[in-house]
Amino acid sequence: MGSTVFAVLLPIALALIMFGLGLTLTVDDFVRVLRYPKAAVVALACQMVLLPAVCLGLIYLFGLTGALAAGMMLLAASPGGPSANLFSHIAGGNVALNITLTAVNSVLAVFTMPLVVALSFSLFLDDAESIGLRPDKFAQVFAIVLVPVAIGMFVHRRFTGWAERMRGKVKVLSIVVLALVVTAAVAKNFETLTENIGRLAAICLVFAVLSLAVGYFVPKLLRVDEDQAIASAMEIGIHNGAIAIAVAATVLQNDAMAVPGAVYGVLMNIPAAAAAYLLARRRVPEPAATV
Repeated sequence: MGSTVFAVLLPIALALIMFGLGLTLTVDDFVRVLRYPKAAVVALACQMVLLPAVCLGLIYLFGLTGALAAGMMLLAASPGGPSANLFSHIAGGNVALNITLTAVNSVLAVFTMPLVVALSFSLFLDDAESIGLRPDKFAQVFAIVLVPVAIGMFVHRRFTGWAERMRGKVKVLSIVVLALVVTAAVAKNFETLTENIGRLAAICLVFAVLSLAVGYFVPKLLRVDEDQAIASAMEIGIHNGAIAIAVAATVLQNDAMAVPGAVYGVLMNIPAAAAAYLLARRRVPEPAATV
């Protein structure tokens, strides 16, 4: 896929994914955070503070440098992925909380991603001028992440029946598009991928496992209910690789930064599925003893 085609199709693909997210959201999903204030605050603090710190530590541990290191930080700053709700449902999590966290986190990401990227550029690319310091780049992130969501929410409110009928189809199409985005990013940066596949695969898998663990055990330590802790684990543990790829390739115009998001987009399903299976088994009630 050529650079021009990739640059044009990638924002369209992400817009479809975020539009599909918007079709599932209402204003109540943002207000619902008041019903789960403790769980929401803990989950969002883990997402915005702990995960970038964990990711930074892994970058130094695995010796990742340059654009690939910055791409990992961009991934860490991305909100929850579209499959988080599905894995949460399988694991017995509070899916309503998942929806709320996705909604709130998608808004906050517009502000937190530029800060994390600015730090990444200064640490790994020796570039003080980055997305965090340029209003035009900030506006592009806003347009990529939030505008399609807002349109989807408007359509849901104005044409509720149509949105309800199309929700499932758009979700399936979004998953297919996400797979194509990851495939295209891998193909476009195949040489960079092959040169670093060992370290990238290892760091993405470890990061996915640690993200799931942080998302589950930190809320549990703070006495958050089990189903809410599971929702937090899936929301924090499953990042939206498509956003990381799109921001890297179209906003930052750095294709190498898109590679970690592409690798993660494939590999994160392994620990996510394993975690969902294990958590679901924990929630299976003990069979009643027979007399």
